[in-house]
Amino acid sequence: MKLSELDDLGLKNVGNIYHNLSYADLIKHELDNGEVQQTNKGATAVDTGIFTGRSPKDKFFVDRDPSNKYIAWGDVNKKVSSEIFDELLVVAQEQLSNTDLYITDVFCGSSVASKRSVRFVSEIAWQSHFVKNMFIRPTESELEVFKSDFVVLNACKAVNDKWKEHGLNSEVFVLFDVENNIAIIGGTWYGGEMKKGIFSMMNYWLPLEGKLAMHCSANIGKDGDTALFFGLSGTGKTTLSTDPHRALIGDDEHGWDNHGVFNFEGGCYAKVINLDGKSEPEIYGAIKTDALLENVVMYGEGEVDYEDGSKTENTRVSYPIEHIANHKKDLMGGHPENIIFLTADAFGVLPPVSKLTKEQAMYYFLSGYTAKVAGTERGITEPVATFSACFGEAFLPLHPTVYAKLLGEKIDKHNVNVYLVNTGWTGGAYGVGKRMSIKNTRACINAILDGSIQKSEFDTTKTFRLQVPKTLGDIKSEILNPRNAWEDKELFDKTRDNLATMFISNYKKYQTSEHTDYAPFGPVVGS
Repeated sequence: MKLSELDDLGLKNVGNIYHNLSYADLIKHELDNGEVQQTNKGATAVDTGIFTGRSPKDKFFVDRDPSNKYIAWGDVNKKVSSEIFDELLVVAQEQLSNTDLYITDVFCGSSVASKRSVRFVSEIAWQSHFVKNMFIRPTESELEVFKSDFVVLNACKAVNDKWKEHGLNSEVFVLFDVENNIAIIGGTWYGGEMKKGIFSMMNYWLPLEGKLAMHCSANIGKDGDTALFFGLSGTGKTTLSTDPHRALIGDDEHGWDNHGVFNFEGGCYAKVINLDGKSEPEIYGAIKTDALLENVVMYGEGEVDYEDGSKTENTRVSYPIEHIANHKKDLMGGHPENIIFLTADAFGVLPPVSKLTKEQAMYYFLSGYTAKVAGTERGITEPVATFSACFGEAFLPLHPTVYAKLLGEKIDKHNVNVYLVNTGWTGGAYGVGKRMSIKNTRACINAILDGSIQKSEFDTTKTFRLQVPKTLGDIKSEILNPRNAWEDKELFDKTRDNLATMFISNYKKYQTSEHTDYAPFGPVVGS
């Protein structure tokens, strides 16, 4: 690359420039630099330091025209002044000057009409490896004419000593300057900041063009039928979309434009805590040379203990999507026929599968419900309801209703079926009931995808007023209507109504004169 391009980024006296290295070269650098260990399967494993997840409280957008008129300011999207940004930009530039650099050029978005070109700059080889895994790798001819739309300066070794004076959250900073098309990262080594940072930007850019950005996985059948799987972490988004009978489009981030659904990424980022080769053979088999594990515990001669969560429960692996044999080569699909909202209901009151009307779909999309269970976070001893708008509120720069409106328009235009699938508990809440079996969840998903669920007769549940099939393949009928799976019916009714009250309370923030009110299509206690 031209040295003038580094000058334009404010980087001075740069040493060696490792620009768009091959996997083999990156892995050699990682090992030679002492950044990683190698597993007996050929994958590399890295510890990301004290940060084993994102730092959402340290993420800020520059308060600048015109983006400040579109961004939904609040707890998710916090402001930072242009003066503070410029000051921390210098901190990042100084950290990345006078050193060797790894520079990686990638695309975000497989749709020619909607993709963005992104350049990542780091002094850490494994971070370049992570980026190469997670985004779309340009061809040699595309790299020859590559021109970035957006730049990320990852100065993870730098910290902000003046964070209190700046009124920020900590010495960590993850800052986005929309107008100048640059982001800077300091104080955290966690690779997911780069992945989700660009996802946030796609969630800003695309809706302003009338295109939907989505936190979902997607796959496609042999007949070309596309399905979307929305869900928060731990609901089964990656597992359920990785299907030997359907081609994987992507496991986490997608767009939906006039041409159909398209993956933002060129790789997968799967949780590996308690990973089992029998229940998740595709993901287990993907952990080989070029895959990059995060924060796993190793022993012996490169063995990985996937059950050991002593470093973090958020152990992960990134790998090129090519490691999944049955993936869609162009990372694109048509307009979806089915949309599935995944929720892990630890209260055990939502049905394993429900058919939603368009209005119910809007309600549950804006609610974005799942539940955390004991052990997932410090201090959690019983189920805790979690609501994250559009199943990804942390990554939405615009107001959630912008995304919901776009989804509703596309559901109408393309006559899409929408379902709510509970991958959580049945027969009782967490600690009493049992986790929904993968076998039963797969049966529900398969019935949706092959259309057989539409031949079922449906009942309407009380309170949540969800349409549930009376029978569905080999699934026991008492499981399909969750009340029947509980021995203590009175306790079920109380638990159901308590959860409904949480839904109603959460949804109140969307009940304004500015937005269509879908509350009448949510739960009603006493109905």
